[in-house]
Amino acid sequence: MRYQVEHRTLYRYDTPVIQSQQLLHMMPRETPFQQSVSCTLVCNPQPAEQSRHLDFFGNHNDYVTILIPHQSLQVTSRFQVEVSPRPTMDAFIQSPAWEQLQAMLQSQGAQHIEATRYMYSTVKVKSSEALASFARTCFTPQRPLLEAAMALTQQIYREFEFDPQATDVATPLDEVLNGKRGVCQDFAHVMIGAMRSLGLACRYVSGYILTHPPKGQPRLVGADASHAWVSVYCPVYGWVDFDPTNNCLVQHEHITVAWGRDFSDVSPMRGVVLGGGQQQLNVSVTVTPLEYALT
Repeated sequence: MRYQVEHRTLYRYDTPVIQSQQLLHMMPRETPFQQSVSCTLVCNPQPAEQSRHLDFFGNHNDYVTILIPHQSLQVTSRFQVEVSPRPTMDAFIQSPAWEQLQAMLQSQGAQHIEATRYMYSTVKVKSSEALASFARTCFTPQRPLLEAAMALTQQIYREFEFDPQATDVATPLDEVLNGKRGVCQDFAHVMIGAMRSLGLACRYVSGYILTHPPKGQPRLVGADASHAWVSVYCPVYGWVDFDPTNNCLVQHEHITVAWGRDFSDVSPMRGVVLGGGQQQLNVSVTVTPLEYALT
């Protein structure tokens, strides 16, 4: 399936910004299941400097510097990607017991260096006994790793309520676990923290998901949003992605932009400004199957 994605971020400032420097994660990366067809990134005002690099995790980083006074900053990414179907759970019948992988990562970490960097606590995702206890209801003795991960995905979906007013990007993970409310970023962090607390490797994935309007209603421009999910390391199958917000194994309706240890590694836009006073933020995202895309 081919998709067109448009992600527009608009900041408005009370007083002029003299200088702005921003780091962007808004361009899609290629994966075994996703190929980039085209991509553009437009900033208004036009940057004095703009460059693109790959970061430590292989994500596209765009750096922009704006040196003229401005009271608004708009960044628009627009791209097309081709997304292929992924294997279903039926394909993962040889997943090892989770304890086997836990022991392997502890004793043979050098042989799984790509995974071990995603095993440890971060500022936003700290391992804890509370998270380990939450995970153990699904990670029972000798249960296959990916079966247990799917069960944890289902448990988060059942027990947590989607509530955009309950959290923000600074809400501690233990508050999310206790309150059982939040958004996709929070649910991904809970799953990652729970599995890392058992000595397993997980990474945070940011991107988008195709949403479906109610039957008989038109697809609304700008009504979609960024999304987040979890990728679990399995030595037999590599990285396998789970979406606890939607209670599913990631398939062809998910579009990958970046991955890292937690949200901080892949936030769509962050930076510093000189001046500006109070600011207002507006974000609009449109994910469209290509057969419906506007030209």
